[in-house]
Order: sequence, then C-alpha cells, then structure tokens
Amino acid sequence: MLPARSLMAFTLASHIILVPLGVALPLITLIMHGYGLRRGDATALLLARRWSAVMAVQFAIGVVTGTVLSFEFGLLWPGLMGRWGDVFGLGFTVEAWAFFLEAVLIAVYLYGWRRLPARTHFLLGLPLPATALLGTFGVLAANSWMNTPRGFTLDSEGKPVDVDVRKAIFTPMFGPEYWHFVVAMLLTAGYVVAGVYAVGWLRGRRDRYHRLGFTVPFTVAAVFTPVQLVLGDAIARAVFHQQPVKFAAMEIVWNTDTHVPEYLFGRLHPDGSISGGIKIPQLDSVLAGFSPDTEVTGLTSVPADQRPNAAQATITHWAFDIMVGIGTALVLLALWYGIVWLRRRRLPASPWFYRSAACAGVASVIAVECGWITTEVGRQPWIVYQNMKVAEAVTATRSGALWSMFALVVVVYVFIFGSFLVVLLKMRTRWRLDDERRSGEGTTETPETDTPYGPRSAVTAASTPTARDGDGPESTGAGRR
Repeated sequence: MLPARSLMAFTLASHIILVPLGVALPLITLIMHGYGLRRGDATALLLARRWSAVMAVQFAIGVVTGTVLSFEFGLLWPGLMGRWGDVFGLGFTVEAWAFFLEAVLIAVYLYGWRRLPARTHFLLGLPLPATALLGTFGVLAANSWMNTPRGFTLDSEGKPVDVDVRKAIFTPMFGPEYWHFVVAMLLTAGYVVAGVYAVGWLRGRRDRYHRLGFTVPFTVAAVFTPVQLVLGDAIARAVFHQQPVKFAAMEIVWNTDTHVPEYLFGRLHPDGSISGGIKIPQLDSVLAGFSPDTEVTGLTSVPADQRPNAAQATITHWAFDIMVGIGTALVLLALWYGIVWLRRRRLPASPWFYRSAACAGVASVIAVECGWITTEVGRQPWIVYQNMKVAEAVTATRSGALWSMFALVVVVYVFIFGSFLVVLLKMRTRWRLDDERRSGEGTTETPETDTPYGPRSAVTAASTPTARDGDGPESTGAGRR
C-alpha cells in the first residue's frame, strides 16, 4: 500500500496546484475582458488576452497530470473501480465531457481575439467558467460519494446493486464539499494572479497595467474570502454529523465526551495523550454544537482497525489547523483591503499590504493542499467510508515495480512543471520587452489599441510588405478583416 498511496498522493498534490487556475482563471479573465469592452479600456483587454494565453498553457499541463490520475485509479486501485465503478463512475464521465468542452472553448476563445466581432468573441467565452464548474462537479461528486457512500444496496455477495444515480451523486457531503472547493478555487486563483502584480508593485511598477492587474483578481478573492469562512464552518459541521470519526481525527479527540477542549496543533500519541499545542478549554464542543455540553465522538468509539492511527490523526489535525489559520489570515487581509477601499476609494499604500498580498497566493495553494490532506487522510483506513478499506482496493503489483513507477512519475513531473515555469517566464519576458519598447517609442499603443475585433486600420503603402516577404493579401489593409 505504501508505494501506491505515495504515488497517488504525489500526483494528486501536483495536479491540484494547477486546479485553481483551471477552475477560476477563465472567470477572472472574462471579468477583465468584459470590463475592457464596457469601458473601451485597451489595458484591460491586453491583460485579458495575456491571461487567456496563460490559461491555455495551464490547461495543456493539466491535461497531462489529469490523464495520469485517471490511469492511476484503475492501475493502483482495481478493487475500488472493479466493485464500485458502476456506482460512482458517472462523476468521472461528467468530468471527462467537461474537460473536452473546455478544451474546445479555450481554443475558440484564443483563436477569436483577432478574428471575431467583439460581442461574439466575448459571448463564446462565457461558457468557459460553466464547463470548469461542471468538471469540478464530476470530481467532487465522486469524492463526496467515497466519503458518504449512498445510492446502492449490497447483494448476498457484498456487491452493489440497485444503483440510484441521483442519490449516488447528491450525497450528504456533496453540497458542503462542492461549494467549499469552488470558492477555494476562486479565491486561490485570485490571490495567485494578484500576487504577481503585487510583486511588480513592490519592485516599483506602479503603472495602470499593474494596478488593474492587481485590483480585479484581488477584489474577486477578497469578496469570496469571508464567504469561504462560512462555508468552511458548514463543511466542518457536516463532517461532525456525517463522519464523526474523521472529525475526531481533525480535532485529535481520543474519548467521546462533552466539554471537549480545542487544541491548536499538538501531537496525538497512541495511548491517547496529547503533547504540545495550545489547549483552549471547551472550545471544541462549542464549535461543534454551539454549546460546551455538545458531545464530541472520540477515536476510541470504533475499533482501532476502523479509525486513523495516531500519526494519521496528527497529520489530519495539523493540515486542518494550517488550513484554518491561513483562511483566517486571508480574511484579515481582505478586511484591510475592504476598509481602505471603502474609506478612501483607493488601493492600500502600505508596502506591508503588498508583501502580504504577494504571499497570499502561495498561502492559498498551501491551504488547498491541506484541505485535501484533511479529506483523504482523515478518512483512513477507508477508501469507501465504512464499506471498503484501502488494503482491499490496492493493486497486487509488486512494491518494487510501484516504487520504480513512482520514481519515473517524479522525473516526468519535474520536467513538466519545469517546462511550465520556463514557458511562463518566457511569456513574461516577451510581454515586458514589448511594453518597454512601446514605452520607449513614447506611445501607449497596445495590441488591443487598434481593436482586436472588426475591420483593421488601413496600412499605408510604405508599411505594406511586398510579395517577396512571403505575405499574402492578409497582410494588407484591404485583405484584413
């Protein structure tokens, strides 16, 4: 199990770095695009066009990492897919169709910048966020089913029959998981994109390009951050009711009791003792049921082979506390931004605000990783909660072969993500050089100044290339559309 779980954990942790941009960057790009069209703002259109290029590169990388994951489900966990695939497999089918639609729409959106009328191009981009949300719907439907399996009965041999697709998709954990995840993607993508321009601000780039590039994504993230605080409380409460043993791992509660204290960090030992951390009396019961008399289920409420061990509970607890801590810090950052904007109608001027904003993107990604660790490690030893253990689902392939596969995947992923970084840095360098060239020429003209839609400005005879240059009629003013 160790190499199979390690390989799955590595590929999931790597893929999820790309997910926020895949889910939320289309929406942020279209907000900027719509703003540019409404205001006739060339800078906003330039940003939207550049972000769409990043979106396409990110999607291409996501195709690779997502495909690896889809193969791993069948190769590493044949017991899971063989027995339960007919019950929860529809979620993956929905995700695959959404992936295909998103690929087509991204291609059309990129191609249309120079070739479609403004309104048509923008309208063709509007389905992009919906397809991203549809893909998330499929993945979260499958994961929430694994946490709270529903929609089937077991025959005499223990095989699922009488599948109810609606109940299998809309399980008790689906709503809390889905909305918590979607909002997490929105604020993470917002903080990541805004962080790039916050770094530019700290380096002295105070032009409108950087102000607008910071303001739009940061505002999106700031608006959703307090919403995420409420949704986070809702999903924790859902776990308390639907998966009490996982909740016990999240809060390292050993014995079922009332007036249970809250531990900030700390380490659970196999004998139930806790070392380190900060103990806050009765707070866990208050948070779980709004009263110190609320009874919180402990890990010892089930046999040892049906609950996370002490190490797994500690990992779950730390991941949960880090996620909550980062979320709280982001709420404070969003409040700082909101108060300054409401009082002075301008961006904060403090360098510490932009330093914090630059760190917020990385912190958000860490919070997302911690959220998945909480979800998956806290469910151990079950791969399908209370129905199938991880040991029953794992492949029979020899561990040596799995470790070799793991090493190969690590090498491939280092190459893939290294290539992704190189491409982004080259794009950034090319854009910066282009901006500096135009600035040196004393013009504010951008690729969008001449309108990326409709008829182009006439080209003078002096600037028209000759046939020897290899350009056809498209290079002339008459030939352009």
